[in-house]
Amino acid sequence: MSNNKEQKHQEEVFHDEELLQEDEGSGGGEGDSTQEEMTEERSEEEVLKEELGKEKDKFLRLFAEFENYKKRTTRERMELYKTAGQEVISALLPVMDDFDRAVREIDRSEDSELFKGVTLIQNKFRDTLMGKGLEVIEVEAGDTFDAEIHEAVTQIPAPDKKLKGKVVDVIEKGYKLGDRIIRHPKVVVGK
Repeated sequence: MSNNKEQKHQEEVFHDEELLQEDEGSGGGEGDSTQEEMTEERSEEEVLKEELGKEKDKFLRLFAEFENYKKRTTRERMELYKTAGQEVISALLPVMDDFDRAVREIDRSEDSELFKGVTLIQNKFRDTLMGKGLEVIEVEAGDTFDAEIHEAVTQIPAPDKKLKGKVVDVIEKGYKLGDRIIRHPKVVVGK
């Protein structure tokens, strides 16, 4: 009987040791798996933060690109608005020249009523074009010739040494629309 008791006692001790080992093993295992889960959570969190950063960067670039697009189209619209009537105004410039010639000829005649009427029409026509942004390029005899502004029709011997390389006569007025020259003044240059 005592053998039986000892055997039972040994089995209980052996069983208790197994339970202790399992507890230690599972306790250590649980600690390891918890650390692994935290590492996985951190890495997932870091991955999500990285992806969020990339998406923010994409958004900021797209937003900046859109802002640049808006500025560019606004600038293009303003440029188009400024020069929208350029072709029409350019086509009307010869009519303005004809008015200038007509007024000079009518002034030589003695019909003052005709002169007043034509002058009124000419002024109204000029004011309308000036209201659309047309400006006369002021050029007078004696001004220095500038190839970027003036168009030299011909060169003649300068009547005076002071007029060498300068404008001697203006044949046709020049005009600009906004900052753009739409017709260069035609001039005679002294050589």
